[in-house]
Amino acid sequence: MLLENYQQVEQEMDRLVQEAFFQADFLQTLVNGDYTEAQLRYFTIQYSYYSRHFPRVLGAAISAMAPIDTWWVPLAENLWDEAGKGIPGKAHEKLYLTFMLTVDPSIKTDEHGIPRDEPISPAVETAIQTFIDFFRMASPLEAMAAVGLGSELFAGDVMGQIGKGFKHPNYNRKREINVLFWDVHADEHEPHHYQLCKDILEQFTEPQDLRTMLDVGRRIAESEALMYQHLHEEMMKR
Repeated sequence: MLLENYQQVEQEMDRLVQEAFFQADFLQTLVNGDYTEAQLRYFTIQYSYYSRHFPRVLGAAISAMAPIDTWWVPLAENLWDEAGKGIPGKAHEKLYLTFMLTVDPSIKTDEHGIPRDEPISPAVETAIQTFIDFFRMASPLEAMAAVGLGSELFAGDVMGQIGKGFKHPNYNRKREINVLFWDVHADEHEPHHYQLCKDILEQFTEPQDLRTMLDVGRRIAESEALMYQHLHEEMMKR
């Protein structure tokens, strides 16, 4: 397929996201209310690892950017949001705790909020490392496509759906689950961060650049989708 404009790249990514995320086992099972308490507990702990490592991903991405402020500042802003804009107690890892401890208040953490109950799953570790390793040899365009098309393009929609899933009555019988972490990302943070990446990416209009962006976006998105699939399979064994 010959790519002629950036909109075609987005459309191809949208098709992949629908199939690899929204029609896949994890989100389908979650929104149908079919997971058990133990399975939700496991996911919640594992995603806490993914979330707290995401600032490392952004740092690696910044290191691959062109030394021009229009390239690295959008990612620095994303990283600043992860840090809660410097306000004590507002970092996203702290916000995540308000979700995790309403899923299961018995989850034990250390002084940094890291769960003691479960080690990080290889599925999560692989997704994180795949992302970080990619930036070691990536060009600035590839790095921006990885963050923009491979993550931020659909992160708001996916996280919004996860938040919606956790609101299912089956999961809130004992206590109301606080999904603010998911809602904030869906409604505000991720769409804004994607637009900042898109402002750079859509400046590249040559077919080979469009193909590079699509190939990178697919590669990174598929890695994240595989994490969700493997977590689903691990959850079903519990």
